[in-house]
Amino acid sequence: MRRLFAAVLIAAAAPAIADDWPEWRGSNRDAIWREAGMPKEAPSGDVQPTWSTPANLGYAGPAVADGKVYLFEYERSEGSITDNPGARDNLEGVERLRCLDSATGRELWRYEYERPYFISYPSGPRCTPTVDGDRVYALGAEGDLTCLDTAEGTVVWKKNFKEAYAAPTPQWGHSAHPLVDGDFLYCLVGGEGSVVVAFDKRTGEEKWKALSTPSINNECGYCPPTMIEQDGERVLAAFHPEGVTALTRDEGKVLWSVPIDSSYGMSIAQPVQVKDLLFVTGYTGDGGASVLLKLPTGGGEPEVVWSGGPKRSISAANSTPVPAAEADVIYGVDANDSVLAAVDMASGERLWQTREPTLAADAGRRARHGTCFLVRQANTDRFWIASESGDLILASLTPDKYQELSRFKIVEPTGDAFGRPVWWSHPAFAEGAVFARNDKEIVRVDLATE
Repeated sequence: MRRLFAAVLIAAAAPAIADDWPEWRGSNRDAIWREAGMPKEAPSGDVQPTWSTPANLGYAGPAVADGKVYLFEYERSEGSITDNPGARDNLEGVERLRCLDSATGRELWRYEYERPYFISYPSGPRCTPTVDGDRVYALGAEGDLTCLDTAEGTVVWKKNFKEAYAAPTPQWGHSAHPLVDGDFLYCLVGGEGSVVVAFDKRTGEEKWKALSTPSINNECGYCPPTMIEQDGERVLAAFHPEGVTALTRDEGKVLWSVPIDSSYGMSIAQPVQVKDLLFVTGYTGDGGASVLLKLPTGGGEPEVVWSGGPKRSISAANSTPVPAAEADVIYGVDANDSVLAAVDMASGERLWQTREPTLAADAGRRARHGTCFLVRQANTDRFWIASESGDLILASLTPDKYQELSRFKIVEPTGDAFGRPVWWSHPAFAEGAVFARNDKEIVRVDLATE
């Protein structure tokens, strides 16, 4: 039985202001929840979810926009799931996007198609739907990209990356959440000369394509395309298996590229910009894939301020780091140590580290790829942390320490990683509530009070 949860207002005089979470990591893809009226103190009491709706397989987190929740899932009909990181499983089934009423969980419409899977960890799609006004974009694990009308779920246009670009499906499936910016939809696709592709978001017409990564069979990696600001201009940063490359938004012209060697093509975490610095972290077994870059002005290449190493900085996988509100510190999860760590941006040194929010108490000292997803409450040191154990944690993160304020069970960990149960799905925070899914249900839990 779930522990009940009652929230304490930040300020009694400040009413909650509803906000949307229309894509992965929120409206700006920065994992900051900007809604007022959220808890500042440790919550207490007992509350059941506002609603719970059955769900099928999926790592894809929900998106919430305009009173609707978008849930991407996979219903298996044949095949076995082994969750072997080194081998792919064959499944038969249906990939499905469902639209739910955010207040009740009632289904409004669904769109589905038959889709065989041949990937490792095949428990459903990875990419959170991207909502842009009256359209929603969904990228499936085998490279099915679909644009749908949000009112009724009618198909506007669709593409398949294998058919259109001869793009190989990455070992762990397509995971790079599509990015809308202006009139373009940016995707990591794969294939010769098409690791990054910009589409017209209205028609699906290709506007430009760029890059190859021949050393790993032109796979695209797992990191979403990211907009950064450089020298007063917005440019596209693509973190792929051979490094991070900056491209012009309108033509895909390469501005610069910095090599970064991620093991097994595991370029996953989104590059994080803090002022004129860009923190990029990939995964290697020795923890050496992170780098802090100073972005160039007036052209040229970035300056490497420092690079990571064992027990220094972090080598991230599933979870993207989040910077502090004020201090020059970034918080993130090291996949080798399974620790949440505070990293000093000036030096790359760890200020502290803890496994409290990443692993269950019985996970074992050698457990790797312990995961939690971080969301910072705007203008505070409060973080909402979704632990792989299925807990939602409210904690204060400062350069000095990790201080847990509360935690409660939000969903059961229905996945598997290295023999331990895990919940590897990024929740959404909107409408004064958290929306979370596992492989059996999606729930809404209200956090704000009147």
